[in-house]
Amino acid sequence: MKIEILTTPACSNCSIVEKILDGIGTSYDVIDVTEHPEYLEKYPIFTAPGIVIDDKLEFTGVPSKKELINKLSQR
Repeated sequence: MKIEILTTPACSNCSIVEKILDGIGTSYDVIDVTEHPEYLEKYPIFTAPGIVIDDKLEFTGVPSKKELINKLSQR
């Protein structure tokens, strides 16, 4: 499973998502969309973070820990 967090500089909500994923022992990549604008073309997010799981945008903003675990367990 590939998880990407689409972030922007100084995104405080992004660190919340990182802490949730760290807490459940899930690996992920952090993508700064200001450095990689091609991600915005593929995943048009208006709120950071965007959470992409296996190349599908699953969440924008901060999901609850339960929502995130449920989504990951479906994979």
